[in-house]
Amino acid sequence: MSRSFVLILSCPNRTGIVRAVSAFLFEHGCDIGEYQQFDDPVRGRLYLRTRVVAPDGADLGTLSREFEAVATEFGMDFGFSDGSPARILVMVSRLGHCLNDLIFRWRAGSLGADIVGVVSNHTDLRPMADAAGLPFVHIPVTPETKPDAEAQLLRTVDELDAELVVLARYMQVLSDETCKALHGRAINIHHSFLPGFKGARPYHQAYDRGVKLVGATAHYVTPDLDEGPIIEQEVIRIDHTYVPSSLQTVGRDAEALALSRAVRWHCERRVLLSGGSTVVFR
Repeated sequence: MSRSFVLILSCPNRTGIVRAVSAFLFEHGCDIGEYQQFDDPVRGRLYLRTRVVAPDGADLGTLSREFEAVATEFGMDFGFSDGSPARILVMVSRLGHCLNDLIFRWRAGSLGADIVGVVSNHTDLRPMADAAGLPFVHIPVTPETKPDAEAQLLRTVDELDAELVVLARYMQVLSDETCKALHGRAINIHHSFLPGFKGARPYHQAYDRGVKLVGATAHYVTPDLDEGPIIEQEVIRIDHTYVPSSLQTVGRDAEALALSRAVRWHCERRVLLSGGSTVVFR
């Protein structure tokens, strides 16, 4: 019998890091099943993800505590996980294409996560959540109630023990305080016309300009609106035959694809933050 763990880390690059990590794992009876490493020549940092098979009875907390000595020596940011599906809370407004796609992948077992609830500032998508057997939490938001609504959101995150919050076309801007509270564990999706076509009717603006590419960007949520570290982007080529409605259809396909990949990679511990950017071990 054995157990599988994932170790991710980053640290200033120097000699001896890989040897120290490998020696630690060997000394604890672990066998490396998957290994990926990136040496960033610009930032001078090393990023590493490894999946290890540990002996039956190996304890995640003990491994993490005993690895602290190695981490301190090399100035590492690190984390161990046991590979169990992450618990995610999905936030939506009125558009359901991303939620529908996430539910389908969750049910098919290809999302790498368990959806534990749906939060919305509207009730339009309650039937979709109900059909999937998911708790639906309606949190209306107005300028006057926004602080209380976000406090209720954070309580819901805690009550459902959600590790990741997914903004699947949630059309409200989160406050700086909430963004900071969810740092590194909230993912948003937006069409990649931003910042070129801001405001209402972006697909009509794109049609008027004759765009040839439609895309979407999945990124971590930060106080800087739509400027968080990018995890994944999807681009689909189009031509002059596409009218605004068909541009919108293609755009929604791109949003669903980019978001599902970003969620899966995050939940599989394949994404490491690197300042305002990310390292993604696919």
